[in-house]
Amino acid sequence: MALFKKKPKYTIVRVKRKDIPEGLWHKCPGCSFPIFTKTLKNNLWVCPRCEYHFPLGVYERVQLLLDPESFEELDKNMESADPLNFKGVQTYREKMQKAQQQTGLKEAAIYGRAKIEGRPISFAATDSRFIMGSMGSVVGEKITRAVELALKEKIPLVIVSGSGGGARMYEGLFSLMQMAKTSTALAKLKQANIPYISVLTHPTMAGVLASFAGLGDIIIAEPKALIGFTGPRVIEQTTKQKLPPNFQSSQFNLEHGLIDMIVSRKELKNTLSKLLNYLTANLRRQDNG
Repeated sequence: MALFKKKPKYTIVRVKRKDIPEGLWHKCPGCSFPIFTKTLKNNLWVCPRCEYHFPLGVYERVQLLLDPESFEELDKNMESADPLNFKGVQTYREKMQKAQQQTGLKEAAIYGRAKIEGRPISFAATDSRFIMGSMGSVVGEKITRAVELALKEKIPLVIVSGSGGGARMYEGLFSLMQMAKTSTALAKLKQANIPYISVLTHPTMAGVLASFAGLGDIIIAEPKALIGFTGPRVIEQTTKQKLPPNFQSSQFNLEHGLIDMIVSRKELKNTLSKLLNYLTANLRRQDNG
């Protein structure tokens, strides 16, 4: 009789994990929490844990803020030229083509007529996915035309800004002059006492903030949006100083007077409707007079 029994042989079975479909989950940049995509969509792309507001595309903004089927987009197919024949790792034309394929847009801005709770407005929005929402000649032209539409038809102007790129260097001076161009148009709108509400989303930076985005009669920001001229890291590297906590966040800018209010995405349309009703009372009195 054997003192020890032979160990039974085990067969190792390797089970392959099933591939998880892409886009099923999103990791929140605010709290690093994984969120089911369907949950995010149902919550208007706002993290249910930390209230981080994910950036939205321009047509998602249209669906969120404007009355159904009220948006009449103008100059949809306008495209930027390549005045400098810019070449680098990628040419400007190549960057434009890539951005157009990725976003389905011709440019980083849209504008047109619209309605909020039945009230006619001139509406424009920029998209941070399109070359960081930077302001080239077409973006500046569309914003200016949105202002001119409001001036011509005597209707309020609402612009939703989302730009981390500022002026688009690939177009040189043609890009830089858009800051003055849009600002001059808005000065005429102010002289006519036509209200302009500027909505700042994550991120709104550089030349966009320093021009049309920062000139609203009322400036609203979504929670936890990055709003400033130069990014925090660049400022720290330049000044060799540690910046305050939450520097350039919506809350920081509200406390220091740059913006007028912070409004969550769920309340934004209702807030815009109330503000438009209040701000346009003077326009109605002028028309009746």
